[in-house]
Amino acid sequence: MAYSEDLWREAKRKCRLNNEDVALAKSLGFNPKSLIKNIPSPTQLWKAPVKVWIHDLEAKRLQKSAAKKKRQEAAALKTAATESVPRENKDETKDSQKD
Repeated sequence: MAYSEDLWREAKRKCRLNNEDVALAKSLGFNPKSLIKNIPSPTQLWKAPVKVWIHDLEAKRLQKSAAKKKRQEAAALKTAATESVPRENKDETKDSQKD
């Protein structure tokens, strides 16, 4: 569902966001109503402002994707290492043990 620019302008104003923050929120899949809904009230001192919250979520997403990429590379190296061991050598060691 596409949200009107008026709703995004309202969220930008209420959450004190700039254009980059709005674009980041859109890329994370947020809609303007959810941003407005997550504005911390004065009694919610533990809650970060929406701008900080969005950037924290982006950092977590980048961290997870980097870890996933690292795991995939390690798995690829592991499979490449096991494939590079010739199977003939395994057969030769069995034959030499029989003698």
